[in-house]
Amino acid sequence: MTSSRRPAPEAAPSADAGGPRVLKKYPNRRLYDTSASAYITLADVKGMVMEHVAFEVRDAKTGEDLTRSILLQIILEEESGGMPMFSAQMLAQIIRFYGHAMQGMMGSYLEKNLQTFVDMQGRLADQARGMYDPAAFTPEMWSQFMSGQAPVMQNLMGSYLEQSKNLFVQMQEQMGKAGSVFPGFPVPPPGSGK
Repeated sequence: MTSSRRPAPEAAPSADAGGPRVLKKYPNRRLYDTSASAYITLADVKGMVMEHVAFEVRDAKTGEDLTRSILLQIILEEESGGMPMFSAQMLAQIIRFYGHAMQGMMGSYLEKNLQTFVDMQGRLADQARGMYDPAAFTPEMWSQFMSGQAPVMQNLMGSYLEQSKNLFVQMQEQMGKAGSVFPGFPVPPPGSGK
């Protein structure tokens, strides 16, 4: 019995030892992991993302960077699944920013807000680590943990809101500078409340 699977292409030298893992995308839409010398699926790539593995996807013929395209495919599959993260209204708002003067600033704003949220989540997880030790888990400990969460959450949310406000003020300042470039586009100065 012969196998219909083609032999894997030669593993090209991937990035140096500290560099990202190189995945090659072939015209038949298959992905090849040069580090593992094996074909992989989008689910495998998602697993790499979840495990914080640095990688880049390159077109096998041209060498063009396709990483963003593959990540967008994974997001599309996740959004098509059971519980989407983005509402239709939110997606429409994002689409409206493409080609808009604020496109670059909005991307940076969203990225910084997401990073702040991830940092908050990490701090909360660090505080909850002791809860995973069954020997240390007692009703008293749970009570102390829960009573300490209100100030911690207030502190984290206050920090998040302050960073978000600062980012928004920076966006307003950049828009003010853009107002001098686009004289017909009036932009109120930051803090004017208009």
